[in-house]
Amino acid sequence: MMRDQDWFGAAIRQPTRELRRRTGDLAAFAEIREVELSNGQERGVRALQIRNADGLEIEVLVDRAFDIGDVRYRGVPVSWRSGNGYRHPALHEVEAEDGLSWLRTLDGFLVSGGLDHTLFGGEVDASQYAYPPKPTVRHGLHGRLSSLPARLLSVEEDWRETGGVLRVRGEIVQATSFGEHLRLRRTVEVDIHGAGFRIDDEVVNLGFERTPHMFLYHINIGWPVVDEGTEFVGSVQRHLWQSPSTEEQGAPHHTLVEPRRGFVEQVWEHELAVGDDGLHRVALLRADGAFGVELAWDPEGMPNFFEWQNLRDGQYGVGLEPSSHHVGGEADARADGSMTWLEHGESRRYRTSVTLLDGTEATAAARARVLGDEG
Repeated sequence: MMRDQDWFGAAIRQPTRELRRRTGDLAAFAEIREVELSNGQERGVRALQIRNADGLEIEVLVDRAFDIGDVRYRGVPVSWRSGNGYRHPALHEVEAEDGLSWLRTLDGFLVSGGLDHTLFGGEVDASQYAYPPKPTVRHGLHGRLSSLPARLLSVEEDWRETGGVLRVRGEIVQATSFGEHLRLRRTVEVDIHGAGFRIDDEVVNLGFERTPHMFLYHINIGWPVVDEGTEFVGSVQRHLWQSPSTEEQGAPHHTLVEPRRGFVEQVWEHELAVGDDGLHRVALLRADGAFGVELAWDPEGMPNFFEWQNLRDGQYGVGLEPSSHHVGGEADARADGSMTWLEHGESRRYRTSVTLLDGTEATAAARARVLGDEG
């Protein structure tokens, strides 16, 4: 699936001082470019285009919660595209469509859910905020986070003696008078050499009221990684929940089917084993083993995981979803005592890495890591 670029890999891994002898600008090999999208519903959305020396390109959407839009590796598209585009947040109507308007923002590689609510919407008690005119609060699907613009904190091209790191930081504040006041600070790092990137998030309660906190990553992968026969690989201990459509459509969780007209979305909640390194890992691997995506994260912050299949014509994609809470959502979490409550100054940390797998050796190694068979 990939062309042989071993000669270039060897050449580019020279000491940085040698690369400087061969170009007037190291941006020839790796860079971060600040741009603004300028057409249609995307007009005015700031983005950071990060490109490393091995052909990895990712796009951080500053005005879309510092989420990640397009991802490519050596020209191969990895991220799922829904057709919505990266809509400017000013166009988003959070309360519309009975809380399902979030679906109009769902596009690209990472769409984050939170910060005080994830999963399906509803009405919950808000008495902790001591504001009598609003005794309850209503939430839509996956909360408000994904339609909030970030404040760009820093852009760093940290070249070292060999390689280095491309790093961007931003923060998003979700706040209202007499309600939540939560801040997400996000760091995205791409090694100058390599086939992956890292997301490091910290959420803190800046308010002085005890505040609910829920967090979810909707990591969306499309064709050609998602294809008929593509395999979901995970060390699944048991299935905690699955949507009713899984019984009717004959589409299993572990092997993807071809696009189907009118396919009804399918969701599983898998209980995953923790690896020897203390991480949760899953992967999507093409049937021919030529390419794949591996996801690893710290289960301390996100102990739960959902697999989302949207295998219909024109929407063909899979979501890998680490989550702070079970699929029952906020009402269930409040009822069973599993809700996360943050007091003033309390925080939670989330660490995740994404690796693009180029070739059969890389996909075989990822399978062994995920299943704990590295020997």
